[in-house]
Amino acid sequence: MDFHAIKEGELLKQLKTEKQGLTDEEAAKRLKKYGLNELRKIRRLNAFKIFIRQFTSFLIIILIIAAVISFIAGERTDSFIIILIVFINSLFGFHQEYKAERAIENLKNMLVPKAKVIRKGKVQEINASELVPGDILILEEGDNITADCRILQSNSLQVNEASLTGESVPEGKSPSVLKLNTMLADRTNMLYQGTEIVKGNGSAVVVDTGMKTEFGKIAEMVQKIQSEGNPLKERIDSFARNLGIIILGLIAIVTILGISLGFETLIMFETAVSLAVSAIPEGLPAVITISLALATQRMLKVRSLVRKLPAAETLGRTTYILTDKTGTLTEEKMAVRKIFVDNKITDKFTKNKSTELLFKAGILSSNARIEYGKEDYVIGDPTEKALVLAAHEYGLNKKEETEKYPRIKEFPFSSERKMMSIVRSSKGNLISYVKGAPEIIVQRCNAELINGKVKKLTDKRKRELKIKYGDLASQGMRVLGFAYKTITRRSKEITEEIAERNLIFIGFQGMIDPPRKEVKQAIRDCNDAGIRVIMITGDSALTGKAVGEEIGLTGRVIEASQLKKMPDSELSNALKTVSIFARVSPQDKLRIVEVLRKNKEIVAVTGDGVNDAPALKRADIGIAVGRGTDVAKDSSDMILLDNNFASIVKAVREGRRIYDNIKKFIKYMLSANTNELLLIMFVILAFKNPMLLPLLPLQILWINLITDSFPAIAISREEAEEDVMKRSPAKESLIKGTISFTIAAGVFAFLICLLAFYYALGGDISNIARARTMAVTTSVLFQMFLVFNCRTKQPFYKFRLNRYVIYAIATSMALHMAVIYSRLNKFFEFTLLGINEWMIMTGLCVIAFGLLEIVKLEIK
Repeated sequence: MDFHAIKEGELLKQLKTEKQGLTDEEAAKRLKKYGLNELRKIRRLNAFKIFIRQFTSFLIIILIIAAVISFIAGERTDSFIIILIVFINSLFGFHQEYKAERAIENLKNMLVPKAKVIRKGKVQEINASELVPGDILILEEGDNITADCRILQSNSLQVNEASLTGESVPEGKSPSVLKLNTMLADRTNMLYQGTEIVKGNGSAVVVDTGMKTEFGKIAEMVQKIQSEGNPLKERIDSFARNLGIIILGLIAIVTILGISLGFETLIMFETAVSLAVSAIPEGLPAVITISLALATQRMLKVRSLVRKLPAAETLGRTTYILTDKTGTLTEEKMAVRKIFVDNKITDKFTKNKSTELLFKAGILSSNARIEYGKEDYVIGDPTEKALVLAAHEYGLNKKEETEKYPRIKEFPFSSERKMMSIVRSSKGNLISYVKGAPEIIVQRCNAELINGKVKKLTDKRKRELKIKYGDLASQGMRVLGFAYKTITRRSKEITEEIAERNLIFIGFQGMIDPPRKEVKQAIRDCNDAGIRVIMITGDSALTGKAVGEEIGLTGRVIEASQLKKMPDSELSNALKTVSIFARVSPQDKLRIVEVLRKNKEIVAVTGDGVNDAPALKRADIGIAVGRGTDVAKDSSDMILLDNNFASIVKAVREGRRIYDNIKKFIKYMLSANTNELLLIMFVILAFKNPMLLPLLPLQILWINLITDSFPAIAISREEAEEDVMKRSPAKESLIKGTISFTIAAGVFAFLICLLAFYYALGGDISNIARARTMAVTTSVLFQMFLVFNCRTKQPFYKFRLNRYVIYAIATSMALHMAVIYSRLNKFFEFTLLGINEWMIMTGLCVIAFGLLEIVKLEIK
């Protein structure tokens, strides 16, 4: 119901209550009818389902099948290793997903347990969970609001609604009736659960409790939203599905060919299984996990805490970043940026009488103060803090000024008067220092201070001053007017009328939450990287536009009222040009995310409040800011510890590095494993001799073990390419751009292994063990060179050296030589190789390496 648009009498009548409150009996009846004032779960968390879901990835299914086949074929060590990889990977995924689903618990914990109500005309304290519609709440400074209410009485009431609306400045509240179509953020006669009173006191009637509150509606929305599939998981599944089909087809061809040509059925079956295990990238989950884990450590150094590992890579392929304004793009503190004094608007605060009096009036009409110590800090209302800091920077000391001009009386701010004044003693007289809404202050003045002289203020001049105020407001600034008045001691009693009439106008102070210094460059970096940044704020369009212009967001500005009238198709097109959405609701933000996702965009969303939780959960990557609510953090994939947008851009770079390294591993793995399949197929068809199988099953698995493990992990430690932030986000498949290289590498490897095999065989079947040893060793040696081909798109010698690659190659070659030159060689059916053989194999690999470098640069 639109409680903000109903007169007080009608409101109380509809709620069947009165200002003396409900009786205990009536409250008990309503508690039964409406239920407890708490959030309930509409979707239960099922740990078993979450665990089972970890095994639905196509890659995981293929690995499980490979493990079963290996076990049947007697390769139990390989079977055990594959199953272990699958189990660890699934446990990790379960832990992350289960933790993410607990967001709703923090929604419940945010409720304050006690509330002060009037029951039967008496004030009493009750559990907040027992509040019912119709209860009369007593409100005081510092109280957290525990239900949605309509204000009945307000004494300078101001409320911080940032967690719900995103509005950066405390909202003044009053009982006045509002228009029916007033936006939630502008409903100044309403109080909402989860917000906080920062100033004043009053009373209000409860209109909604529990899940019916705005807070509860968001809680329900968060629970209904299903966590979206991760783009990285979808890419890996697609890659695994296609690869699995190709591999199974080729293996079937090899097996049928071998058997039809007289090769022993069991041998061909074991060979096929070995080729399948070799070709299937069982190391991919481990490489991805290691890459992501290392990246999260690096991201932590740039103040970004990753809660869900895949988010680290997803951020690198983000195409849209929807960011809130306050605290992320801005410093989250109001600051005076411009003033109007001596008939001119300026941001240069020069030393003169009028400017000094303007800043002096700012601190002497405010209650905020600076605590001086090792680190100075300001206490008070955000607006007043800005005034005190501006005066402090100008050279005025708040403490000294208040001691020089002692306070006599204060007439506090109220939303009805839109002004406040403090009367102070000064050299035998009294001076009233007044601040407030510019139009109100100007109207109360009959004179103006210009260049140190007091001049009469005409109606024409008042209209001119209001235009000047409009000029400042149009720049998105929060503007206050300042005036003063000398009161003679003859006044027996200082009244509001005496203190605030016939004033002398001093000037205006325009303040804004200033952008962070590094954000402008960060926005520019996003543009270079093909990422569109859109500001979504609860503040006004003017404020959003002013901040946007300073940081480089210069596209269209749309307010929520316009947004609601747009069909999804129109919004979809608008998102290509809009840079700022203002006055948005949680539903608006969620809708924007959903429209972008329908357009196949990868969407990152930042937020800190309860209002941001639904969008954070639906986005491809939700980024909560460190100062935000627990609800936002638990709905997110990543937490921005320093609240700074620039840290997101640094994290994007890490994400792109991860994606590149995963592609490098896949490129390496496909290039390396194609060779074995081609070699076996060619020898079977060319020689048609069952005794000349070039690679035995165990030898294939050995190649796979020492070439796909250490070098692959080393690739995950590669540095980012130089152009990583100068190209558009990757939308292609994981193998796009690698197919030509992979085919070339497979063919080159096949040819040199065949040459080594043929050379060692020498036309004598009795040399088969030596031929196989040379074929295996050539394959291993080639893959050590291949690592350098795959490390970078640049010529290998131009890229920074990765010491982990050197360690990996040294380890792999040491293991292989240990097997050849020890008694283990009998187990693998290897023979000893001499210096001549090593020179031939090395020469062949160097030639293949050089040719691959040329191919790589040609297809770059």
